[in-house]
Amino acid sequence: MKNNYGIDIWSDGNFIIENGVAKVNFDCKPSLISIVKDIRKQDFKGPLLLRFPHITKKQIKTLFNTFNASIKEYDYKGKFNAVFPLKVNQLPNFIHPLVSAGKKYNYGLEAGSKAELVIAMTYNNIGSPITINGFKDKEMIHLCFIAKSMGHNITIIIEGLNELEMIIEVLKETKLECPNIGLRVRLHSGGSGLWAKSGGINSKFGLTSTEILEAYELMEETDLVKYLTMIHFHIGSAMNSIKPLKKALRESGHIYAELKNLGAINLTSINIGGGLAVEYSAYERTRFYSLSEFANDVVFTLKEIAKQKGVDEPNIFTESGRFISAASTVLITPVLELFSAEYELDHLKLKEKNPPLIQELFDLFRDMTKKTAYEFMHDSIDHMESLLTLFDLGYIDLQDRSNAEILTHQIIKKAISLLQIDDYEELKKLDENIQEKYLLNFSLFQSLPDYWGIDQEFPIMPITHLDKNPTRSASLWDITCDSDGELPFDIKKPLYLHDVNLNKEDYFIGFFNVGAYQDTLGMKHNLFSHPTEVNVVFKDNEVILEKVLESQKIIDILEDIDYDTDEIRKILSKNLSKDIYQVLEKYLNENSYLKTIWSYYDE
Repeated sequence: MKNNYGIDIWSDGNFIIENGVAKVNFDCKPSLISIVKDIRKQDFKGPLLLRFPHITKKQIKTLFNTFNASIKEYDYKGKFNAVFPLKVNQLPNFIHPLVSAGKKYNYGLEAGSKAELVIAMTYNNIGSPITINGFKDKEMIHLCFIAKSMGHNITIIIEGLNELEMIIEVLKETKLECPNIGLRVRLHSGGSGLWAKSGGINSKFGLTSTEILEAYELMEETDLVKYLTMIHFHIGSAMNSIKPLKKALRESGHIYAELKNLGAINLTSINIGGGLAVEYSAYERTRFYSLSEFANDVVFTLKEIAKQKGVDEPNIFTESGRFISAASTVLITPVLELFSAEYELDHLKLKEKNPPLIQELFDLFRDMTKKTAYEFMHDSIDHMESLLTLFDLGYIDLQDRSNAEILTHQIIKKAISLLQIDDYEELKKLDENIQEKYLLNFSLFQSLPDYWGIDQEFPIMPITHLDKNPTRSASLWDITCDSDGELPFDIKKPLYLHDVNLNKEDYFIGFFNVGAYQDTLGMKHNLFSHPTEVNVVFKDNEVILEKVLESQKIIDILEDIDYDTDEIRKILSKNLSKDIYQVLEKYLNENSYLKTIWSYYDE
C-alpha cells in the first residue's frame, strides 16, 4: 500500500518518512523512534509529549515574514505586530522557548485572566506588546497598571463600559500611568468553522456601535482619549474560509476610520484577533486559503479603507495561537495490546469431532488461495454469525465458539495477506467490522480532549513500519474506564495500521498537531495526569533532550484534588508490614500509566 498517512497534507514539511520511519525534518533529521528510545532508556515508559521549539520558532518567523512581505508589496504604511494568546498553551515548557524565539520580532503575549497576566508580566520581553482580553474586575485592571509601571507595552481591551469606568477609578486611586486602551467591537460579521460563534452580533464579547460611541464620549470627558490606541475584533478560531474575514476587516476598518475622524489621534492599530487555521486532516485539505492570501487580504483591505476615509493606515495586530503552537507538539504512545492476540492459532483446540460449520471454517482456512480469498473471507463471517446463534441456542459449547472466533480471525488475516491490497479504495471494500483494536497507553481525555469534546480530527500514524503495508482497519482504545475513550474506525476517514507481534517488537502511534489547547484542556479523568513532556532541541547537529517533565506521581495527583496525603499515608501504613508498605510507597510515587512487560527497543 502506497500510504504516507497524509503527511503531505498536514505536516508542512515538519516531519518526513524515510527508510520506513517518521523523522523530524530539521538539522540531523532524527527519527522519532530514536528519540523515543533515548527517553525510554531513562525509564519513562508511558505516553510521551515531544515538544519541538524549532517548529514554534519557524511559525513565528513565517508569520512575520509573510505579513511584512505583504506590507512591502502594497507599500503599506502601518507595521505588523503579533501576540500569542496564552489560553492556547500556558505551559512553561512551551512558553519559555516561545518568548525567547519571539524576542527578535518583538512578539508579545495576550492574557485573558489574572493568572495569565502574571505570566505575561513575568516573562514577556520588555517592550514587546501585551494585550489583555476577556472580562475584568478592578483587581485585574490594577494589575495592568502595575505591568505598565514595570515598563511593559500593555493594552487593556475593553469588553464593556463598566471596565472603562474601573480604569478611571484605578487611575484616580493609584496615580499610576494609564496603560493603552483598546475597544473590542462587536461586529455583525461572523467567522466560519467550529468557533464561528466567537464573532457576530450575538457574540458574548465586545461593544455595540452605541456602546462604542458612549465609551468614546466617556473617554473625552475624562481625558482618556489619548490612551485609545487600538480597536480589536475576533470572529472565530480556525477559520476554514477567508471570506468572513474580508467582511469583518471592512466593518472594523470603517469603525477605526470613524473614531480617527472623531478625534482619536493616537488610535493607530487594528487587532484582528486570531483565526488562522491549522490543517488537522490526513485525508483532504480543510483550510481553503494560504497564509500569504490571508496576509494580502488583510493588508489590501485595510489600505483601501484608510485611503477611502482619508486616515492613516493602521498598524496590524494578530493573536493567532493555533498557527504558532499546534505543529510543535507530538503525542507518542505505545500500543499495549492487540485484541486479536487471543485469536492466534496456538489457542486453537479442535475436537476429534467438530460441528460441521467449525470443520468448514477449518477447510476454508486450509484451502484458501488468492483467487478465493474474498469469497472465503465473507463465507467465514457468515459462518461466524451462524455459530454465534447456535451458541445462544445451546447447540455448541464454549470451546466450539472459541475455535470459531480463532478460525474466522485467521481466515480474515490470511485473506488480507494473500490479496496484497495496493490502495485504500480496495481495502475499504472489506467489511468495516473487520477491525483490529489497538489498546494505547494514554488517556484520550487528558491528551486529546478536543477529540472527545468536539470531534476534532488529528493526524495519526505509526512512527515505524512505514515501509510496510498497513493491513488492519484500526480502532484505538485508551486505558481509561470509559467507553468514550476510543477513536473508532471510520470508513469515511479510515485508519489502517500494521499487524505486529507485540511479544517481539514495540509499536508506537504518533498524534500530531496537538500543541494548541490540548495540554490545558486535558482533564484528570480516572486521575491520569499529563504525559511525560520533553523539549527536543538541536545543538551542533545533535539532539538534546531538555526540560524533562515527568508525568505526575499518584500521590501528587491526589494532593492536587485536595486529599490529605499525610492522612492517606498514615491510614495505609497502619496494618501493613514495613516491607509491604515500602512497596506501596514506591507505587504511590509512580504515575498512573501502565507499565509494559516488553522492552525490545530499550535493549
